[in-house]
Amino acid sequence: MSTKIYHNARCSKSRATLAILEQNDVDFEVVNYLVNPPSESEIKSILKDLGINARDLLRKGEAKFKELGLSDKTLSEEHLIKSMIEFPILIERPIVRTEKGAVIGRPPENVNSIL
Repeated sequence: MSTKIYHNARCSKSRATLAILEQNDVDFEVVNYLVNPPSESEIKSILKDLGINARDLLRKGEAKFKELGLSDKTLSEEHLIKSMIEFPILIERPIVRTEKGAVIGRPPENVNSIL
C-alpha cells in the first residue's frame, strides 16, 4: 500500500499533516476526499485500519451532522457510512494511511507514529 493522505486544503490540521509528510520525504498520494469521496469499501477499510467505528470518524461539529440527526445512537454503522459517502464533509480529517497503519492527524504529529 502506498501512503495516502485524505486531505482538505482548507483545514489547518490537514495542511500541517501534509507538511510533515513532505518534511520527511515521504512519497504519498493526496486524496481530496471532498471531490473524490472514498467508497463504502474504502471507508470500511479505513475504519478497520484505524480501529474505530463509523461514529468515531464523524465530524460532530459540522452543521450537516446536526441537520441529519447523526447524534442518534440508534443509527446503524451502515447508515453512518452512507452519510459520509453522500456528505464527505462529515469525515474527520486528515487521515493518513501507510504500510505501518493509519492515523487521524489530530494533532498532526500523530502521523509520525506510522512513518
